[in-house]
Amino acid sequence: MSTKQFLFSGFGGQGILFAGKFLAYKGLIEDKQVSWLPSYGPEMRGGTASCSVIISDEPVGSPIVSNPDMLIAMNLPSLDKYENAVVPGGVIFADSTLIERKVNRDDVTVYYIPATRLASENGTPTLANMIIIGKVLKVLGDFSEDAVRAALGKVISAKHADMLEVNLKAMQLGADYE
Repeated sequence: MSTKQFLFSGFGGQGILFAGKFLAYKGLIEDKQVSWLPSYGPEMRGGTASCSVIISDEPVGSPIVSNPDMLIAMNLPSLDKYENAVVPGGVIFADSTLIERKVNRDDVTVYYIPATRLASENGTPTLANMIIIGKVLKVLGDFSEDAVRAALGKVISAKHADMLEVNLKAMQLGADYE
């Protein structure tokens, strides 16, 4: 059985819930059992936002992720709050543009991706979340363009259909980042 528990966290407006929903849809498209549980502060934009995603080969008993296998931290308060919750042997992805400190643990694998800077430099300032998702999928060995394209088609509204290729480009930036 394979089960992965993800926790996405950052400020409202960083696309935390969108990134989690994308990953959940990708899991559904690949016939996995999926849970997506959003959470955000009353402030929305600028407040805290997080979401838990579980992707499994078997039914998901609870949508709550207390100890994620993978933490995607888009800001320092998120890393401070959830760093110690990650399971030993887990993975932390940190937006190193907004998080200047290093992870304090040596029992997890850490990827520092300057996602906010890369997004800005590439003319897509709102897509730092998808740059990190690209890196997550690359690390998982799960960057299947067909499934990625199909999942993006589910989470990008018809009104913003022109954003599909831009999101793919952002994800490729993340996948290619060393």
